[in-house]
Amino acid sequence: MKKKIKKFPKTLFVMIAVIAVCLTGLFVYNRIMLKKDAVLLKKHVGQMIEVDGHDMCVYSEGQGDHTIVFMSGWGEPSPIYDFKALYKQLSDDYKIVVIEKFGYGFSDDADGRRSFYTILRQDREALQKAGITGPFVLCPHSLSGVEAILWAQKYPDEVEAIVGLDMMVANANFQSKYKVLNDLAMDANGIAKKFGLFRFINPDKTGILTEEEKRTVTALCCKDTSNSTVRNEREIENIKEVSVAIYSTSLPTVPTIQYITEEDDENIWIVSAHKLADASKNGKVVKLDCDHSVHCYEYERIAKDIKDLISGLE
Repeated sequence: MKKKIKKFPKTLFVMIAVIAVCLTGLFVYNRIMLKKDAVLLKKHVGQMIEVDGHDMCVYSEGQGDHTIVFMSGWGEPSPIYDFKALYKQLSDDYKIVVIEKFGYGFSDDADGRRSFYTILRQDREALQKAGITGPFVLCPHSLSGVEAILWAQKYPDEVEAIVGLDMMVANANFQSKYKVLNDLAMDANGIAKKFGLFRFINPDKTGILTEEEKRTVTALCCKDTSNSTVRNEREIENIKEVSVAIYSTSLPTVPTIQYITEEDDENIWIVSAHKLADASKNGKVVKLDCDHSVHCYEYERIAKDIKDLISGLE
């Protein structure tokens, strides 16, 4: 027993040394790869639009009488490729657009706090400068649901329907409850980015991306994850401000489908999805048995529902 106790410090030291060497190697490897990534990311898809002195990427394809705008969830490093499986089901019949907000995808970062009013203004300006006009069918995922509701309230003529992809609603209490967990997750992602750990994770949830697209998504993960622009977006003060604004007036009445991934009468997120559907002229809530990124797993079913929804608008 004594021999084992004496050997333990040596074993521990060796383990720490091995971990330190591995992390150093990963860090150096990641720095080398970042230089290669910079070359790869110059071949960006989409149109770069200047807004407030920074470049924002707006991707579009397809033609049609209706324009569907996809709005990414919080911290998604590659919105254009994240939504690809879904919009490829729709672009033969409609014009599809993916907005990459500042801090996301190929877009620049933006300094300082940006309220949801500012984010909405910037996104609308980018679309206008890109020559893309409404009315729009908004397809927000997660946190972008807040922006979509605000958009429909402030500019009702620009929004003809909302398809909520497990979208979040503005609720400061809900955000406060999970703030610590969110911060820890972002800190962990920041560490993973620094050491290039995302290079060892399959970036394709859908299984439809090409090898070059996978490399691009990995490069974007290593560039954008946990950046300050994204983190500032979800500050509690930001959520409080927009919560007051949204609930001080009527909820949008435009047709809506609200996809949810769990059912819980006490979950503010779920309850609010039902409130949005109840306020709508033609609204429904659909429970899906899949991960939060519903558009990556149930894209065929969602695409069919969107087509049915749009048919009802005509």
